[in-house]
Amino acid sequence: MKKAIFSAALGLLSLSATAQDAAMDKFVDDLMSRMTLEEKIGQLNLQVAGDITTGQAQDTQVAGLVKAGKMGGVFNLKGVEKIRELQKMAVEQSRMGIPLLVGMDVIHGYETIFPIPFALSCSWNMEAVEEAARIAAKEASADGINWVFSPMVDICVDARWGRISEGNGEDPYLGSQIARAMIRGYQGDYSSRENVMACLKHYALYGAVEAGLDYNTVDMSRLRMYNQYFPPYKAAVEEGTGSVMSSFNIVDGVPATANRWLLDDVLRKQWKFDGFVATDYGSIGEMLPHGVGGDLKHASALALTAGTDMDMCSMGFIGTLEQSVKDGTVSEEAVNTACRRVLEAKYKLGLFKDPYKYCDVKRRKTDIFTAENRAAARRIAAETFVLLKNKADLLPLKKQGRIALIGPLADTRANMAGTWCVAYTPDKYSTLKEGFERALKGKAELLYAQGCNLMADSARQRAAEFGKTIARGDDARLKAEAIETARQADVIVCAMGESADMSGECASRSDLRLPDVQRELLAELVKLGKPVVMLNFSGRPTVLTWEEANVDAILNVWFGGSEAADAICDVVFGDVAPSGRLTMTFPRATGQVPMYYNHLNTGRPVPEGTKDFRKYATNWLDNVNDPLYPFGYGLTYTTFSYGKPTVTGSGRTFKASVTVTNTGGRDAVEVVQLYVRDPVASIARPVKELKGFSRVTLKAGESRQVTFDITEKDLSYYDAEGRLVFEPGVFSIMLGHDSSSLQSVDINAE
Repeated sequence: MKKAIFSAALGLLSLSATAQDAAMDKFVDDLMSRMTLEEKIGQLNLQVAGDITTGQAQDTQVAGLVKAGKMGGVFNLKGVEKIRELQKMAVEQSRMGIPLLVGMDVIHGYETIFPIPFALSCSWNMEAVEEAARIAAKEASADGINWVFSPMVDICVDARWGRISEGNGEDPYLGSQIARAMIRGYQGDYSSRENVMACLKHYALYGAVEAGLDYNTVDMSRLRMYNQYFPPYKAAVEEGTGSVMSSFNIVDGVPATANRWLLDDVLRKQWKFDGFVATDYGSIGEMLPHGVGGDLKHASALALTAGTDMDMCSMGFIGTLEQSVKDGTVSEEAVNTACRRVLEAKYKLGLFKDPYKYCDVKRRKTDIFTAENRAAARRIAAETFVLLKNKADLLPLKKQGRIALIGPLADTRANMAGTWCVAYTPDKYSTLKEGFERALKGKAELLYAQGCNLMADSARQRAAEFGKTIARGDDARLKAEAIETARQADVIVCAMGESADMSGECASRSDLRLPDVQRELLAELVKLGKPVVMLNFSGRPTVLTWEEANVDAILNVWFGGSEAADAICDVVFGDVAPSGRLTMTFPRATGQVPMYYNHLNTGRPVPEGTKDFRKYATNWLDNVNDPLYPFGYGLTYTTFSYGKPTVTGSGRTFKASVTVTNTGGRDAVEVVQLYVRDPVASIARPVKELKGFSRVTLKAGESRQVTFDITEKDLSYYDAEGRLVFEPGVFSIMLGHDSSSLQSVDINAE
């Protein structure tokens, strides 16, 4: 029987592209006609593979489910030999011989780790984003993985939420471009064994949790959903994502996992998504604490009928759906629909044609953590760093004299890559100290001191490390060593900030300032009167108000991946000029968040740049409204000037142009940004919205005209039903260096 299945698949999959849908339908129809209800439900079951050892996998619980046809996929199992053994069980020992989906949280690389997604977004380089996803797919597929739980495209405007590190910032337009690039990089057209299936997440609105507290309540208007939060999800669907992961949170009071409006009305009917929907980890079971479902059986029925196709780890589908069909509370047609979607995904991946497509054990030696992949990761990481301050052009540093490298992030291997590195191999990665030693060898003397703990509270530090240990010591002794080391140096470089898992899942922070003992040490180092460079490690916007006022240079290096150490040195010592630009607003104080550039005005707005307090207006008693660093901001080792912008065109089609000149002494990249405002509409519209950007490399002294097309869609908005609405009238077109440094031209669109 199994030979007949795969023989038929081979013939059908060789058809032309125009006949693929019909061929897939015929194949899946035939396959499902021979499956029992139990086997169909089995395809909807997704479980962690557990600790499987090659040669002993036959005896595991997972193996028993696979051989019984009760497993559609497994995830977070590393090792092509282990995966091949499980796949062989599915194909050769289950009755129907249906291959497995094999997933993994490949968030920003496999063993060659790229910058965390938030950092990657700060490159504003869609080619780099796509390349990073393509290399991640190549490495993961070489080790048996055929499905990755990425991209995460949740919009977030509250920096307290730790999972910002996995997303692309606060802007729906930029987030949409990144979502498309990542889908292209991961999936291609599925024809290559180096491409995998993407899983868009977390659908939907997970980044809007109240107070930035993970898994918390989400509640907003549908106008806001469609205009601010939905666009990146929609873009990924339009780009062809093969699967979608639902989110933990509620939407309109109903958990996303069982929200029919979200999964069926919007995702499938409005956006025409034709892939399958998987839950997040255990989220069908988590419906019960939300107060929805009552018990696992009822919750599972609600989730399936709402449009969920695959149950991750709750065991609700496999444990209850057969009885629910017998009871009549779930139709067999609903099970068939979900099963078909999962089988179609396997067909699209080519698993029926070749179940071992991703199980070539030879590829592990040739495709993973190669010199070529590492070079790409180093180059791309350098593009993500954002220069926030550079007093008296302190950076780049000269490779001379004595340089003191101080801070708890300076000599930690496991923390360089960042959060969510399931398959990473940190023993192969360099510490920042090792990177500095290589960069300065034979040219300058490097002095080092840890200086302080990550934070004073040892219990909180352990929670923030999540296994990525930073050595603890006596803070007074560590500080004294650091001060003595710094006194001997010509310049001080401070490696400070968050540990890798101070941002990420379950890493919400109520105070976004530098942790306590690090703040104290930095203040003492500044008092020495020597030049101080701060390398700020973070997975989110942090509050750097004191640092901006007191530190000479600040370079946000985020978490740059496996090659971060050398990439940081490339920028610090001037081999590469920084080109990153912020994709989230940096507040002056934690109390300002949620804070974002594309906000709505109140009836009593205060103009940007206002320094004085205005009674009975929208402003703070104890701070100004403006951010410390605005969305789109970033410096480099040269300066740029902008000419007067022009806009030509009529009707609903325009071209906006501006001449940009590199007025400094070295070649560098400028990110030219286009914003639009609709000042009068049927509904309140944001004060500005990003609608275009161009990453331009300019030689010293070079000028170039940068032009953007403005379409009807750029001048439109979504109504509460998800319909695109254009209203004629005056629009402001703004061009410039960042969201606060703009020149405006008005147009009349008809």
